[in-house]
Amino acid sequence: MTRFLFSLAALCLFTATTVSADETSKGLCAGDNISMFLVTKVAGAEDDGVETGATTCYRCKYGQRPMVMVFTRSADGKVAEFVKELDSTVAKHSDDQLKGLVTLIGGESDKLTGQAKEIAGKVAAKHVPIVVAKDTDNGPASYKLDDSTAVTVVLVNHSQVVARHDFAADAIDSAAVMTQVNEMLN
Repeated sequence: MTRFLFSLAALCLFTATTVSADETSKGLCAGDNISMFLVTKVAGAEDDGVETGATTCYRCKYGQRPMVMVFTRSADGKVAEFVKELDSTVAKHSDDQLKGLVTLIGGESDKLTGQAKEIAGKVAAKHVPIVVAKDTDNGPASYKLDDSTAVTVVLVNHSQVVARHDFAADAIDSAAVMTQVNEMLN
């Protein structure tokens, strides 16, 4: 399993992009390539082949497929409601191979695992994994996530950013995100 993860990580790193100093401050933007990052699965995505507690790279697993990546520092506000809507959207667009991923960041691993379980308890996600990033402080460094933003939603297709949204936990604009998901798939 370890050899598989290292091979998978090497493959993903091969497709990663280099970030200039100017881009570091603005975070991921439309057209940027995304890189691999490791997470530990806490809940959700019942049939994705990844056991609860296992470490994997979902970005690598999903490859070129369209995906909605959610990075959250909170289980409060509209986070669970958004995750529930995302889970439903992923199920609805299974023929389009849409994938979703909810990654907890911004603290100690144990605290983040508790928050992930809290979200999972409210949502019962069947199609979207709820995970904790190995880089718990601020998520994957190459994603340049703003440490003052509660929720960052990144829409990706063909390993490139289509759009990025930054929200307060109680101000997630699901309609705007889902409109862009539908545009991305059509």
